[in-house]
Amino acid sequence: MSDDAIRGTAIGSAPVPLSVLDLVTVGSGRTATQALGTSVALARLAERRGYHRHWVAEHHSMPGVASSSPAVILAHLAAHTSRIRLGSGGVMLPNHAPLVIAEQFGTLEAMAPGRIDLGLGRAPGTDGATAAALRRTDRLSEGADEFPEQLAELVRFLDDDFPDGHPYARIHAVPGPVQGPKGRPPVWLLGSSGFSARLAGVLGLPFAFAHHFSAHNTIPALDLYRESFRPSAVLDAPYTLIGVSALAADDEREARRQVLTGALSMVRLRTGRPGLIPTPEEAEAYEFSAAERDFVDGWLTNVVHGTPEAVRDGLDGLQKRTGADELMITANAHGAPERLRSYELIADAYDLPVGAV
Repeated sequence: MSDDAIRGTAIGSAPVPLSVLDLVTVGSGRTATQALGTSVALARLAERRGYHRHWVAEHHSMPGVASSSPAVILAHLAAHTSRIRLGSGGVMLPNHAPLVIAEQFGTLEAMAPGRIDLGLGRAPGTDGATAAALRRTDRLSEGADEFPEQLAELVRFLDDDFPDGHPYARIHAVPGPVQGPKGRPPVWLLGSSGFSARLAGVLGLPFAFAHHFSAHNTIPALDLYRESFRPSAVLDAPYTLIGVSALAADDEREARRQVLTGALSMVRLRTGRPGLIPTPEEAEAYEFSAAERDFVDGWLTNVVHGTPEAVRDGLDGLQKRTGADELMITANAHGAPERLRSYELIADAYDLPVGAV
């Protein structure tokens, strides 16, 4: 595997490659079927407009997020696209047996050769009770503590290279290298703090940071990753991607209306009341408490929103401050047309070509 399988190329006037993070959000009054249809439309749009990759996140027990099974969704997206890279942003490794992930992503690689990324996180992607149900254990701390060991096991399954004498030496992840030429999806580590940043650096892996919900940790984590980085067979130099919440509309007021829906969703999630993504009308009519209003104001500080020109300036400024090698944009709004329109407007603001190859 070479750097080329990881590094993107900026096009148009974008300072770095632009990509898409898809939560497969389900708005009030809509269905999961419609949300998954929007994901297909978004992947096609992203491919047509020159976005570099389209990742799907893993979340559980959240009514407003239909991305509980990234591998299943990615297979569907692979069938409806032909060029754009597709991946997980990410699969939560402690929720799954490493062999299962190796088999799933080996299958995806066989379906879409050279287009699959395997992004891994160590958080559960849900609350403690749901994580216990997923893992069939109530000892949740073990999952995070054992992450480096689980990661090493997963990579050995992907590479089919357990040493002689290992209990798994005769086990093969299929589809995989045992069937033919070596080659597998590149592994990324995802994080929102310093743990995965340091581990990614030590292992010489690309690192994706969740700026969209942990903005105060972004620069410290990226600095730690770069300081810890050791060249590897995967990368000669560090490669950083940051997830950023951004939404463009034709005017500032409409952009504010749209992002308020995501802010209200976060208020409800943080207070134990997760639900479908509210409409702009619901969000505008909601009576925020003083504490909730403070939370919303802080949350929206880190959501780049406004006219296409304002969003472009905000993204450019963020890239300069962080030195990120790639920006992965998530647009959390209630309606599919508004989400798709935002990605089109951002592409236009950066002069990304229509029908990019």
